[in-house]
Amino acid sequence: MHQRMCWLSKSDGSEEKILYLQTGPNEPWRPYTACPQYAEPDHQIQGGSKGWATFQKLLKAGWTLIPSARAKEFSPLGGVRSW
Repeated sequence: MHQRMCWLSKSDGSEEKILYLQTGPNEPWRPYTACPQYAEPDHQIQGGSKGWATFQKLLKAGWTLIPSARAKEFSPLGGVRSW
């Protein structure tokens, strides 16, 4: 099954990175919060990464982590995610 994760800057243009998920080869990257079937509640740690609990869960489940610099290579043409 096609299951990838990547830490990307939020779509609002800030430099803060959050976890994005891709569940199919022709699917765009989506914030983990847009995937409630996979998302875990965030840890209540000040300054903690958004999506860290989800990342830990999905990594244990066998999801693949894609380096942020290579995310475009795994994005379908016309995907909603832009860089």
